[in-house]
Amino acid sequence: MSAVADQPPFLPWNRPSIGPEEEQEVLETLRSGWLTAGPKAARFEQVVRDDLGVEDAFAVSSCTAALHLALLAGGIGPGAEVITPSFTFCAAPNTVLQVGADPVFADIDPTSLNLDPARTAEAITGRTRAIMVMHYGGQPADLATFRKLADDHGLLLFEDAAHALYARRDGVRAGSVGDLAVFSFYANKVVTTGEGGMLAGRGDLVQRARLLGRHGIDSSVWQRHGTRSTAAYEVTVPGLKYTMPDITAAVGIHQWAKLPAFTEARARIAAAYDQELAGLPGLHLPVVEAGVEHGRFLYPVLIDPTSDRSRDSVAEALREVHGVGTSMHFQPVHRLAAYRHIGCHLPVTEHAAARQLSLPCYPAMTDDVRRVIGALHTVLS
Repeated sequence: MSAVADQPPFLPWNRPSIGPEEEQEVLETLRSGWLTAGPKAARFEQVVRDDLGVEDAFAVSSCTAALHLALLAGGIGPGAEVITPSFTFCAAPNTVLQVGADPVFADIDPTSLNLDPARTAEAITGRTRAIMVMHYGGQPADLATFRKLADDHGLLLFEDAAHALYARRDGVRAGSVGDLAVFSFYANKVVTTGEGGMLAGRGDLVQRARLLGRHGIDSSVWQRHGTRSTAAYEVTVPGLKYTMPDITAAVGIHQWAKLPAFTEARARIAAAYDQELAGLPGLHLPVVEAGVEHGRFLYPVLIDPTSDRSRDSVAEALREVHGVGTSMHFQPVHRLAAYRHIGCHLPVTEHAAARQLSLPCYPAMTDDVRRVIGALHTVLS
């Protein structure tokens, strides 16, 4: 047999871990006859609210929906500015534009790759209404500093905690400090419902978002099913349809319960990478800052380019020669076509984006960790 034929199956960058608990909860939901937003979604909201210690939580159809609702609930609209990193997924600035506001990109810290508080402070103007921090890779941003910065300037603080579902900084849980925080349960996240998200934080803002997220109707369909005629409703504001269905929440309830175990498994993989990849030429390993309990959504390395090696060539060799998948997080938003007119220059963001590579790091990996380590030694040594 050829070497290619003997190669083990392709190792994807990420694979979800779904167990019998999720399967049984979905089956019970299907048999219940109630598939849309109802008791399972309400139960999921309570689980997240209690775990984070926040005033309220609202289960929604995606993290993008949560971002959109956060801005709407916060009264962000035309003429306002929202400071955000460019080193993030496009969903955050997209939703800023969708509400008629302007995203203002600030540069990141070179160690954590999170939004830099000093650069953020420099970007505040008379039009600034909110700061949107993003906990890159699962490492919480400097929440205490950002909270004070927002309070000193009368701004809302939004946490994009899509990467940081079980992370802490100085003992404080990511997603519990901002006026509102958003979480993602997309297929490749720390926990998944396939698609889905959660909005959590201040009770008044979450309740406003809940109203906007169910068409502006004054009660949920589950409430009307149980206590009122399904046609007995009032639309108090023009809203949107962003609710999470019960068939999705059924998965989320059990995935959230597995957060500690999932995060511990990811931490073990990261520790193996830290030990076995240290010292490889041109490879910079991620640094966990003091006081941080990392969520470990990503294991992001930086690769120094040389005359015969780039980040992209390393990714290609891992994929084509060793059957190891990787990913890149992210293309800087300010360099995407829809945002190039802004014309900003963010040197730290651009330096990191040209070198960053995310290695496989998820609970379903077993001996695959050794395979990734061996492949990188071969490619980089």
